[in-house]
Amino acid sequence: MKSRKALWFWYSLLGLIVFLTVFSSVLAPFGSNEMNMDEVYSAPSGDHWLGTDHLGRDVFTRLLEGGRVTLAVAGGSVILSLIIGIVYGGISGYLGGVIDTVMMRLLEALITIPSLVIILAFQVFMQGGMWSMALIIGLTGWLVTARIVRSEFIRLKEAEFVKMAKMFGTPVWKILWGHLLRNSVPAIFVITLFNFAAAIFTEVSLSFLGIGIPPAIPSWGNMLYYAQNDILIGAWWIALFPGIMIFMTILSINFIGEAWKDPERRRVND
Repeated sequence: MKSRKALWFWYSLLGLIVFLTVFSSVLAPFGSNEMNMDEVYSAPSGDHWLGTDHLGRDVFTRLLEGGRVTLAVAGGSVILSLIIGIVYGGISGYLGGVIDTVMMRLLEALITIPSLVIILAFQVFMQGGMWSMALIIGLTGWLVTARIVRSEFIRLKEAEFVKMAKMFGTPVWKILWGHLLRNSVPAIFVITLFNFAAAIFTEVSLSFLGIGIPPAIPSWGNMLYYAQNDILIGAWWIALFPGIMIFMTILSINFIGEAWKDPERRRVND
């Protein structure tokens, strides 16, 4: 019972964060880049709930708008990595043999390369931007998904219902889609949740280093990037609230993912 209540707490928290960021244009009281030089470094107050930054911009507004950007980049990258991972892992797992061996050796070689190195290499050829960042993270985040899909396909293609489908002449596409992929959804869902949390962390990390989302577009990462100097002069609120949002978002996703990863806890949730 306690685990079920805790899980619903994380569902509710994540849902609230997503709601606030998705409807940020309605909920935000100011423009994300609206400056007021008379209110630079204003502490949290009735006019500015979370204070203002070094340009007099409302932190609450930028927190909501930045969250929408960060979650959009993470979501777009996860969708791309999911598609690539399913296709690559599905082909490898279903065909097997030499093709599977070659594809897995290539996959293992890519996994040994730090993702940050690959991302920096892509950054050389792509202009910085919100969707280019989603593309870069997606192109480097499909490896684990491919391994999971391959393992599930190898396991399921030996199942009796799949052998019966082949014996009755069921088209390959229907076996892949209706039998293998559909029964792999629970495992794919779990790894997608963890990939989503990892994508958020990647965007935040890159923007914090100054090589992610451009400065003109607010995101949780570049809010932290600009808050580095603000902390030194006592403007603690500029870094605190983005940090809390990042921490709570990733934490809630990980708790939900762990719950779905454990079959016993999943049954409790159901």
